[in-house]
Amino acid sequence: MLSNNFTFSKRLLGFLFVLLGAVGFVAILLIDVFDIGREGGIGPSQRIALAAMLILLGLGLTLIPLGNHPA
Repeated sequence: MLSNNFTFSKRLLGFLFVLLGAVGFVAILLIDVFDIGREGGIGPSQRIALAAMLILLGLGLTLIPLGNHPA
C-alpha cells in the first residue's frame, strides 16, 4: 500500500466507504443513546448526518461490484 505506484481500486474504495458509513451511522446513534452534551432526541443536525452516512454506505455498496479497476 505504500509503494510508489499504488492506486485505490473501486472495490477497496467501496469497502472503505461502507465501513465509514456504517461506523459513522452507529456512532451518531450512540451519541444520542449516551446523551453526550445535550438533552435526548435526534435533532435536525443528527438527521442530516445520518442521511449522509447512509448515502456514503450506499455509494460504497455500488462501488464494490465494479472490481479492481482504478478509482
